[in-house]
Amino acid sequence: MIAEFDKIIVSIHPQWVQYAKDLIAKYIDDDRIVVIEGGSERNDTVMNAINYIQENFGKHDDDVLVMHDAVRPFVTRRIIMDNIRLAETYKAVDTAIGATDTIVRAVDGEVVEIPVRSYMYQGQTPQTININAFQNQYLQMSEAEQRELTDSAKVMLLAGYQVGVADGEESNMKITRPYDLRIANAIAKEDSDV
Repeated sequence: MIAEFDKIIVSIHPQWVQYAKDLIAKYIDDDRIVVIEGGSERNDTVMNAINYIQENFGKHDDDVLVMHDAVRPFVTRRIIMDNIRLAETYKAVDTAIGATDTIVRAVDGEVVEIPVRSYMYQGQTPQTININAFQNQYLQMSEAEQRELTDSAKVMLLAGYQVGVADGEESNMKITRPYDLRIANAIAKEDSDV
């Protein structure tokens, strides 16, 4: 566990809250962990976490929230610490790796742009935000904007903040498709054999 975290908030679908609490109680002994209900959209979940923090610990200008997706189980301590370090300079931090494939933007089945690959990155998590700055911007947005902007770093960009980039890692993969799960299982097995 990362000692620098004051609290570890697990935001989860309401139907799975008790199950998550039971699993954590069984396998992890850390009283910093709390399980709360997530929201219907990603930013609703972020706001639920922010509301929990404010209700239980108050509001401080330098508070940051480091957000990580459970579908990326191989995040490293180095990535997390880089996010924390960069949050001292930036109001938002995104984790990314340089694109190895050419990125193609298409609309209606036709290529409309092929950006220069050396400027393209693939976003990962964690993402880190200054809580006050994010909340101020998010609450000014229309409901439609809140639903459309599912990326916290983009919300901060729209607010005019510079977003720092923490170097990600290929191993910090997202498990989305059955093939990803096969790769993740192979990585997990390899790590357990060591």
